[in-house]
Amino acid sequence: MAVELRKGQKVNLEKHGSSMGEILINLNWSQPVKKGGFFAPKPKPIDLDLGCLFELQNGVKGCVQALGNSFGSLNSLPYIALDGDDRTGSSAGGENLRVNGAMIREIRRILIFTFIYEGAANWREANGIVTVKCPGSQDVIVRMDEYGSSQRMCAIALLENSNNETFSAEKIVRFFNGHSEMDKAFNWGLRWTPGRK
Repeated sequence: MAVELRKGQKVNLEKHGSSMGEILINLNWSQPVKKGGFFAPKPKPIDLDLGCLFELQNGVKGCVQALGNSFGSLNSLPYIALDGDDRTGSSAGGENLRVNGAMIREIRRILIFTFIYEGAANWREANGIVTVKCPGSQDVIVRMDEYGSSQRMCAIALLENSNNETFSAEKIVRFFNGHSEMDKAFNWGLRWTPGRK
């Protein structure tokens, strides 16, 4: 069973047992299809990167992403880790963020985002889908189903601490020109410098 969120809709992840266990946030996307005849140029692959902004209860804020090799950690601060970097979208598993649900008391909020690192900003062809999996809870599906933007960054969903017991998950799907613009929209207050991977 799964629940697919509408924009602005918010649901609570259900706790299973005494703690939430590990929360898996998965991003999968498609590659552009070649159009035209045999001699038509092959479309450039789209490289989507999954990441998140985090804010802990003690006021510490930061970012987990492949850019700058900021892969995080599951068992120490910030209790959020990125598995790796799928440059092609061809991996069946896509890209995964993991959140240590046992440490929910330490985490205030998590903004899940993706950005197009390489390839044209064509969100329709990318057809990105984020799935939030939590033990004992229905999968929460967020489709990146707004396609008009040529901006390269998308804030997908917001997880917020709910009474130190569980997270609420809200569909955002808002597009930005980059990290700094997205940061300002959600009042994160980080300082940004150009990075590479």
